[in-house]
This record gives sequence, C-alpha cells and structure tokens, in this order.
Amino acid sequence: MSKEQYSNLNEHVKFVMKAHEGDVRGWDMETPYAIHPLWCSMTIYSETTLPKQIRDEGAVVLLYHDILEDTKLNLPDNLTPDEVDGIIQMTFTGMTQEMVEVWNREPKIRLFKLYDKISNLLDSSWMTPEIIEIYTSYTKKLLEDVEQNFGQLNITRIARAILYKKF
Repeated sequence: MSKEQYSNLNEHVKFVMKAHEGDVRGWDMETPYAIHPLWCSMTIYSETTLPKQIRDEGAVVLLYHDILEDTKLNLPDNLTPDEVDGIIQMTFTGMTQEMVEVWNREPKIRLFKLYDKISNLLDSSWMTPEIIEIYTSYTKKLLEDVEQNFGQLNITRIARAILYKKF
C-alpha cells in the first residue's frame, strides 16, 4: 500500500468513525457500531488470493457500505467512481429487497455482502430464531456464489465455520 493509499484509508476510517459516533451494536447496546464496517474492511485485506484492486476497492466500499442506509450523510468527495458505484450497489432499503436484488449485482458486490453478513452473524445474539434462519439461509447462498466466483477465501472459511458450525 502506498503512502497516499494509507493516508486515504486513514481519512476514510476517521469519516466512518465520526459518521457512526454514538451508534452502537444491537447485541450489547454499547459496542460502537463502527466496529462492524471496520471489521469488514480490514478482513478483506487478509485475502491473499484476491487481486489487489478488489481488496483495495472492497476495503473502502465495506467501510462506507452503511453510510447511505444508516445515516443522512453524503459520501465524501475523495472516493473513486468505482468506490462510489460499489457503495451504491451495496445499498438497499431493507433485507427483503437485498435478498432479491443482490443477485442482479456484480459478483464482487456479493463478495462484499458476504463480509457484511458474516460480521453480523458473529454478533447475532440479538436476532430471533426466525431472523437467524432467514439470515443464515441467505448467507449460505452468498457463500456458494462467492466460492463459485472467487474460490476458497478466508471469508469463505470463516463463513463455513459459522454457518455449518465446523470449528
């Protein structure tokens, strides 16, 4: 990562932290919400088999993926057109719309969604059994799609461990 990319990433993290200031995760109502996009963003960087361009773009898209859904903020001006497009493609009005329309998006968007869903499943104790069942079924479909398009990745190994309880 170049010095400029590192500086930009640092600015992106600051923006996201500020955007979600005061927001908390539902499972304990005290963990800062920004942990979620940060986990997603940083986890994609550990994918040694993904092309650098997908990792770099994915890290930024995943940082900002909830900004348009969960805040009234506009995206910052220092994003690339591909990053903005990715963030827009990750944005849905709700889970029902997402589960239908995500299949019309690029494979990399479904890859990014897998990070999002696995992060949510890691702290899903607040979900009802019915929501867990729907969420798990949807995430299994994302997992299959990602493996078909990108092969085995760290996120697919994590997903299999969570979804199929193979620790």
